[in-house]
Amino acid sequence: MTSALALSLLRAPNLGPAHAFSTRAGGVSRGAYGDLNLDDRADDPGDVAENRARLAAALGFAPTQIARLDQVHGTEVVIARSGGLWTGDALVTDTPGVLLAIGTADCYPLLLADEEAGVFGAAHAGWKGTLGRIGAATVRAMTALGARPERVRAAVGPGICGAQYAVGDDVARQFREAGLGEFVLDGVQASGSPPHLDLAGANREVLREAGVEDVWVSGRCSTEADFYSYRRDAGVTGRMWAVIGRPLARDAGERA
Repeated sequence: MTSALALSLLRAPNLGPAHAFSTRAGGVSRGAYGDLNLDDRADDPGDVAENRARLAAALGFAPTQIARLDQVHGTEVVIARSGGLWTGDALVTDTPGVLLAIGTADCYPLLLADEEAGVFGAAHAGWKGTLGRIGAATVRAMTALGARPERVRAAVGPGICGAQYAVGDDVARQFREAGLGEFVLDGVQASGSPPHLDLAGANREVLREAGVEDVWVSGRCSTEADFYSYRRDAGVTGRMWAVIGRPLARDAGERA
């Protein structure tokens, strides 16, 4: 029987109860993918299905209610009104009973909510998505569904921290040209070392530019042992999920 008792989930203090940033703890995957891997491209499909069921149950959802993405490092925002799989890098919904899910293993997950309007969003922000201001695109899509930016609360989950995220000069140049130069960190390791990027800070700024003032940043680095990290593990690793939604009323009653 599915159990969520061993899950170790991170919660943002400014968001409602039906959201979470997963860690590695609480699943059944093994080896490089242990324990709570939520990506089925290389791991045992049965193990991943069990992991997804545990996470969904912890928030009052069924696995069939999960809306997720084939993420492509772009800025496409998808409106999801049911569980399913789409292509893009952000999801929004105004439909109860839909759990939005974003997968990461160094890129930053963004969760957003206008609880009054019942509109939710989730975005995948690597350096390309951050540069393309995917957080702002998600806010615009939520606004089209009835949200108001000044009511939206946002959370930036665990991702690769600036001290660990060296990039090439071309990427640094693009950030400077896009008005995000303050998040290019020079000389992090030593004079003359490659530039680094503070993607958490950049995404917070993008959200604030979009009119979202209440932005919580976890401050956790995905290279820590609690998380999956593509860079740390040279690509052989699992994925965390950042999830958000509003359970159906009967689901909420069953959880009580």
